[in-house]
Amino acid sequence: MTILDKIIAFKKKEIAKIKADVPVQKLVESPLFKRDPFSLRKSLMEVGSTGIIAEFKRQSPSKGIINDQVSVEEVTEGYLDANVAAQSILTDTSFFGGTMVDLMQARSINTTKPILRKDFIVDGFQIVEAKAIGADVILLIATCLTKEELKNYGQLAEDLGLEVLYEVHTQEDLDKIELSNKIIGINNRNLKTFKVDLEHSMALASQIPDDCVKVSESGLSDPRIVTGLKEIGFKGFLIGESFMKTENPGEACEAFISQIR
Repeated sequence: MTILDKIIAFKKKEIAKIKADVPVQKLVESPLFKRDPFSLRKSLMEVGSTGIIAEFKRQSPSKGIINDQVSVEEVTEGYLDANVAAQSILTDTSFFGGTMVDLMQARSINTTKPILRKDFIVDGFQIVEAKAIGADVILLIATCLTKEELKNYGQLAEDLGLEVLYEVHTQEDLDKIELSNKIIGINNRNLKTFKVDLEHSMALASQIPDDCVKVSESGLSDPRIVTGLKEIGFKGFLIGESFMKTENPGEACEAFISQIR
């Protein structure tokens, strides 16, 4: 059993418990449910966009504690000062040390840029929940979902006014998605082995049609790599660890962005 299998099995049990306690109607009545979400696609495609989707991440299963000293508020302010295209917030507690409150706190400060709820979506309930806590975008990981689930969850998100970042790592993942006007994130890290391989990602990118927005995820620690990926058509770059492992993630993000050409 891989760590990913463990996470998904745990997540299914966790969501079943939450669903038993929280009625969907309560989520729909949340004040944030009524706001109009920001568009990640628009933010990434804007002229002069940095393309950086900067992540708030305290820990990970492969690295352990990354940074548990900084607050989500100060990191959010730093990322906004750095002019990120969007923000990503981990809301998984058991494996990544994040919470939904983190996203809500970020949202109270971030009133201009899209926020991605980074979690393992295994149930439509989580998509309604994402809207209720102020997210603009959800992550759907193709490895963890069937073709039908990807289609249904994607449609539900769209119906709620949310955008979807579809995450893939293999050709098999890509084949599960109806590739038309989607935001496709290629994870450079194999979720089963946690190894990073950028060349693999570049090869996979060539299979994605031009009407899709391409996002590169994981292992991006060098601004020159981002510059190179931009040249082959990537518009978004999801970066967390490189910033979060420093004392001041906002400053690290600003310094990184200043070096992208």
